[in-house]
Amino acid sequence: MRSSEAPKPSEAPKTARAIWGGPLEGGLAPAMEALNRSLDVDWRLWPHDVRGSRAWVGGLKGAGVLSAAEARRLCEGLDQVANQLQALPGPEDLPDEDVHSVIERLLTEAVGPVGGKLHTGRSRNDQVATAFRLWGKEAIRDLRGLHVRMIESLRDRARDAAGLAMPGYTHLQRAQPVPAAHWLLARAWPLVRDLEALAAVERECDVMPLGSGAVAGCPFPVDREALAADLGFAAISENSIDAVSDRDWAARLLFAAAMTGVHLSQLAEDIVLFSTAEFGFARLGGGFTTGSSLMPQKRNPDAAELVRGRTGRLVGNLNALLLVLKGLPTGYNRDLQEDKEALFDSVDTLALSLRVMAGAVESLSFSAGTIESALDAELLATDLADHLVRKGVPFRESHHAVAALVQAAQAKDKRLDELGPADLCQAHPAFGDGAPPVLDAAASVESRAVRGGTAQTAMAAQLDSLDAALASLAPS
Repeated sequence: MRSSEAPKPSEAPKTARAIWGGPLEGGLAPAMEALNRSLDVDWRLWPHDVRGSRAWVGGLKGAGVLSAAEARRLCEGLDQVANQLQALPGPEDLPDEDVHSVIERLLTEAVGPVGGKLHTGRSRNDQVATAFRLWGKEAIRDLRGLHVRMIESLRDRARDAAGLAMPGYTHLQRAQPVPAAHWLLARAWPLVRDLEALAAVERECDVMPLGSGAVAGCPFPVDREALAADLGFAAISENSIDAVSDRDWAARLLFAAAMTGVHLSQLAEDIVLFSTAEFGFARLGGGFTTGSSLMPQKRNPDAAELVRGRTGRLVGNLNALLLVLKGLPTGYNRDLQEDKEALFDSVDTLALSLRVMAGAVESLSFSAGTIESALDAELLATDLADHLVRKGVPFRESHHAVAALVQAAQAKDKRLDELGPADLCQAHPAFGDGAPPVLDAAASVESRAVRGGTAQTAMAAQLDSLDAALASLAPS
């Protein structure tokens, strides 16, 4: 290899000089070296660090720190470094402590001493914070897109289930009939709130810390507004101390991920229950179930169970970062190195969970016959009470009368709709001695036409509102 050629990353020496060495003597103890190294975690930040470094070159050139020729050489070198890193399968054979050190070393090997000018006026503190936020903005937008698909899958299945009534539940006891679509949409609206939370986190993340230095700002006249425009940030940080230590956006992203995980877990629990033989309401597609290694008849809802189980990781990662942040003194502290592993894991876990659950919902089919047989007349007891209310009976009085009717039906081993006029009159004279009111699940559903209710008009309005929410929150 000619001396003018840059060495390939695979040919890098097995030890690398730390960029923070300064007056320190000796090397790190092996255990400390292992604790200090974050390259395996922060490797995914390299494209964002290179992007931030290119912008910083432009800032230094504008400030008169770099000549046009130096700036051009540095940008060419950063392009070369990006190509080298793109070709690598991973960081395993690299000797550096973090991805930022890798890039600086490879750049200096590529362009010579001028590479040492890149870090002028920049600390690893604001460098890391900038790369992390650039990654965060991309990750949040990807998650928002996955949220939209998840919500759309629930919406589309709701439209497919139009006209199908099922038991609604409180305390996991059958309560009143509701459209199956209403249940599906009840699981969609929490995800809309999660989508709103992600949009808010993205706005909070969209603040550029570059130019804050280690703690006191940059001593050179770098145009931070131009830097922000170059990097696509909507705003710049106002306080250099806060800028390098602020991980609030990361904590809020972890909270949004944990909350979404909770909502997916609740949906997963419904699917697990409804797909049991005891309920028999729904069935997952074969691509989202597994069999048993022992029992050939088994069909297990593993997609729902695994997503439900992974919610613990999302909640745990949130707790981990909050505990890192809670005792930090002012300014940057190395504890903050622990921010990335938790956030990377939560983003990866949530992205996979959203993909799986969207597919599971899209594969979901309903057993209309089983659901219809579960619509026992007792679910219409409140409709009987409402019938008396329409005749002027106070609701509490009608409630007690219908409760007595339910007990009478149970004592006679009859359904509520099998009781005759005499039974109804005995419970309350307002029933009269004519034909008893018709108890019908479809009529019950249609009687609730208020906004947010179950009637066809209310369901149509709800779907319109959901479409409007998706249109306003979907990433452009």
